[in-house]
Amino acid sequence: MATLKVPVHVPSPSEDAEQLRKAFEGWGTNEQLIIDILAHRNAAQRNSIRKVYGEAYGEDLLKCLEKELTSDFERAVLLFTLDPAERDAHLANEATKKFTSSNWILMEIGCSRSSHELLNVKKAYHARYKKSLEEDVAHHTTGEYRKLLVPLVSAFRYEGEEVNMTLAKSEAKILHDKISDKHYTDDEVIRIVSTRSKAQLNATLNHYNTSFGNAINKDLKADPSDEFLKLLRAVIKCLTTPEQYFEKVLRQAINKLGSDEWALTRVVTTRAEVDMVRIKEAYQRRNSIPLEQAIAKDTSGDYEKFLLALIGAGDA
Repeated sequence: MATLKVPVHVPSPSEDAEQLRKAFEGWGTNEQLIIDILAHRNAAQRNSIRKVYGEAYGEDLLKCLEKELTSDFERAVLLFTLDPAERDAHLANEATKKFTSSNWILMEIGCSRSSHELLNVKKAYHARYKKSLEEDVAHHTTGEYRKLLVPLVSAFRYEGEEVNMTLAKSEAKILHDKISDKHYTDDEVIRIVSTRSKAQLNATLNHYNTSFGNAINKDLKADPSDEFLKLLRAVIKCLTTPEQYFEKVLRQAINKLGSDEWALTRVVTTRAEVDMVRIKEAYQRRNSIPLEQAIAKDTSGDYEKFLLALIGAGDA
């Protein structure tokens, strides 16, 4: 359910590389040309362009983009040009740093990527940072957050649709008992949310709802100011209805005073090739205005053009 618009006849990677080279040369940078190329190529095509560019000009395309562009536009183009696994490795590494630390981004990567995607992120992380993702997450988090986040980024969930209904029933009861007793960080709660397949988890949560009369996230709102509970609710949302989770991140990023460009850039660049169609539908339902309109109102210039192209509204 991607929104990326790739032309029917895509130029060869060497033609694209040559055009990008031209965009960097001469007086000022041709930003529109950069948008026309990079915002309309899929991950495999962008990888090929980077490879060919490096071979043809002896320079890393990303370094050239970094030199030519600035601010939010630069960050969006650089993030999107990266291979998805490299991009996630970069975002995860940033999330473990002191000034950009974010349990939410680590949770997002652990919960909304498929098992194989997460495995590729971990490989990219090894290659780039000479450490494991788990190691850095464990080192840079503490207490209940570490207890939840390390298993989430370590998971290799079953991806199929098969569900064990007996198990769903018994685990719904375990979750209800622990939550009723306010044992939110209990090993069993962490085990269920960090190891079960998404289909199995959905079945368990449906049982929870019908057997106990409340959706689990409602019961997890017992203490609305508890930051750990907020994260745990987000884990469940991100695993079971990712489009609703990302809609909320976008809504908060756009409605924030002075808007949160980091969050806006992250969601658009990481979901454009995944489930942006569903996220846009969820956004329209929740906010009664199209996401394109909200982004256009909230951003400007080349940054706006690039984001709109990624969500399939290049002509908006």
